[in-house]
Amino acid sequence: MAEIDTAFSSAKPERAKPAELVQLIVFRLGDEDYGIRIEQVKEVTVTPDVARMPKTPPFIKGIANLRGDIIAIIDLEERFNLRPAGRPLPERSYTVAVEAADYTLGLMVREVPRPLTMPLSQIEAAPEFVQDSSTRDKYLEGIAKLPEGGIIIVLDMRKLLTPSEVMRLPGKVASS
Repeated sequence: MAEIDTAFSSAKPERAKPAELVQLIVFRLGDEDYGIRIEQVKEVTVTPDVARMPKTPPFIKGIANLRGDIIAIIDLEERFNLRPAGRPLPERSYTVAVEAADYTLGLMVREVPRPLTMPLSQIEAAPEFVQDSSTRDKYLEGIAKLPEGGIIIVLDMRKLLTPSEVMRLPGKVASS
């Protein structure tokens, strides 16, 4: 009998499935915390000099040379209309370089982004009413609930820009 009990008790931990973890890079936009999956992040750096480009939407601040790559720099506070009235852009900002399928963007953020690992089960689908119903692809992956009661809005960088906005990115060549 002792052998059976030992075999049974040693099998129990193998049956327990560990929680799937997700790693996020978390940053502030306006007064809220936002996050993106770490696998979509190429690097985080102090925002390089940005050259303004003509005929681009106001939230596209221009282009920058990031370690030899020319990338578009986007101000998500302006894109999402999150900058509190009267709050100027900081003198020093940071850029989170993110990779989508066929382009790399730089996201301007106010503070140094921080990593966070959490169980995937803590990220819930974003309610339909919080996203623009005219946007076909939803750019919110979900809402992460923190144990201490806060939330992090998790963005899906691959769906952040519409196809027409992607084609208007500085340096993006339209396919013929």
